[in-house]
Amino acid sequence: MTDQEKQERQEKKEAPKKANPVVEYLRDTRAELKKVHWPDRKETLNLTEIVLAFTLGMAIFLGLLDLVFVRMLGGIITQSVWAYVITAVVLAAIVVAAVFINRSEEG
Repeated sequence: MTDQEKQERQEKKEAPKKANPVVEYLRDTRAELKKVHWPDRKETLNLTEIVLAFTLGMAIFLGLLDLVFVRMLGGIITQSVWAYVITAVVLAAIVVAAVFINRSEEG
């Protein structure tokens, strides 16, 4: 082995090894997960109850909203005067609510 080959080998040994990106990612992920505040059992149950109550409330609200729109559409199809009046009132309420919400966000 020549001196040049020995020198090249020595340089390769001294060069810092590049970390495997996957291993580095897993190490960083593990370090970040250690920093996370994990809720205890009581907190988990409390948050679960909140999520379930909100989900149930939204399901009821959307079900009622669907029922109203089905009745309105059915009345429009059968050409009921009351359906036209209710539809006009609901659409006007939606427009007014949108205007008020838009104004409150701007100012």
